[in-house]
Amino acid sequence: MEKLDIVEPEDSLPEAELSTLPAKLQEAVKSAGWKTLMPVQARAIPYVCAKRDMMIQSRTGSGKTGAFVLPMVERLDPNQAACQALILAPTRELALQVADNAETLCKGSGIRTIAVYGGVGYGKQIEAFRQGAHIVIGTPGRVLDHILSRNLSLEKIKMLVFDEADRMLSMGFYPDMKRLQGFLPKRHIQTLMFSATFPTEVLRLANQFLKDPGFLSLSSKNVHAVNIEHVFYVTPGMEKDIALTRIIEVENPTSAIIFCNTKAQVHYVTVVLKRFGYDAEEISADLSQALREKTLNKVRKGQLRFLVATDVAARGIDIPELSHVVLYEPPDDPESYIHRAGRTGRAGAAGEAISLVNDMEKKDMERIARRYGIDMQERPLPTEDQVETLVAERVTALLESKLRSKDQMQIKRVNRFLPLARDLGQDEDEAALLAMLLEEYYQQTLHGLPPVPKDEAPGAVVTGHPIDEINQGKRPKRQRSGRRRADS
Repeated sequence: MEKLDIVEPEDSLPEAELSTLPAKLQEAVKSAGWKTLMPVQARAIPYVCAKRDMMIQSRTGSGKTGAFVLPMVERLDPNQAACQALILAPTRELALQVADNAETLCKGSGIRTIAVYGGVGYGKQIEAFRQGAHIVIGTPGRVLDHILSRNLSLEKIKMLVFDEADRMLSMGFYPDMKRLQGFLPKRHIQTLMFSATFPTEVLRLANQFLKDPGFLSLSSKNVHAVNIEHVFYVTPGMEKDIALTRIIEVENPTSAIIFCNTKAQVHYVTVVLKRFGYDAEEISADLSQALREKTLNKVRKGQLRFLVATDVAARGIDIPELSHVVLYEPPDDPESYIHRAGRTGRAGAAGEAISLVNDMEKKDMERIARRYGIDMQERPLPTEDQVETLVAERVTALLESKLRSKDQMQIKRVNRFLPLARDLGQDEDEAALLAMLLEEYYQQTLHGLPPVPKDEAPGAVVTGHPIDEINQGKRPKRQRSGRRRADS
């Protein structure tokens, strides 16, 4: 069984067990067919039931949905026909998944749920609001649309959940999230934030929405910083360049160093990224110190997203808020992996180390993981269809946000082109014109930096979070080790 490193608030609560849950929750668990609680559920449910604001670090697929939905079965009032819990998710797919789990757990309780997202008609969603949906799960943009149209009111809300907060920011939803905040009641609302990692921008988001939050982390026990996630993708050797662009589209890094083993490969990867529309530059040992420093300063100032380099060229580089390190090729020796991965996760910031490997190199990565006690995750390589779907969701979210920001006169000007847009969309050849405009817009927005939370005052720093001292290497919080029990 895999050991877990559990980080809890100083005033920690006992772990929940099925037999200790309230009767109503035990009925919900029974109807869902669970035989036991998963670790994140057992640890998080007591804090959720205690109505605490919490930041909870747990990876996708760990059972976190049950951790925040199950307490709603007892907390929400089925006789009050109004939205009492709002769950924000980054994608239509996740919203539907959470809604499906919520319907299963709430079956027979009288609690109604609805998933709301863009790309579909408003009718079914509006009807659900009229009937008094108690749990609303949706993407920030579509939820905001309904609020602005007065289809949805948050006056009776009791719980607000940010699911996969890091992905929500990478999708460009921050402006919508801040605008939505203005429609929340002035009273305190229990807020929960779930995220696989807590990089600086997610901490800033938590600082703006949560009040004195506790921090709970469930991560595999290893000798490295808890704020670096290690992952690898198995990629065909002849298609590694295409695989890299797909991974970048899915991950959408704020900033990254991409490591190659040779100068020739560095140049090739840089050209590929530029041709694909990314903001990328290379550094090599041949560059003068002045030019190297000029390029590095662009990364530090957020003026350059992707830096491609060899180990030699990257020696001595220190970029505190580097979100990702990408190993386009595995290093020749295991220690080099540690040096490369260590470029991210600096100064308390969270980071991710991503490796692209073939079938033979996969075994080398597994040996490195065993040697250094790293929890190395394998992720499936995104397909072209998956990337297309994700890109479409991002563009739709950004365009909806842009449309909402226009005044009546500007809307009138937009409406002049509705007949033309309909005509173009009906003919496949002419639809290419719309696709071209969408691609240009995408290049200007998502291939630049998505909007992320900023410090609210000049010179402010992200403080006041339980995670701060953990990321600085201190041990102020109670930590316990446990063993992962059977999945339910």
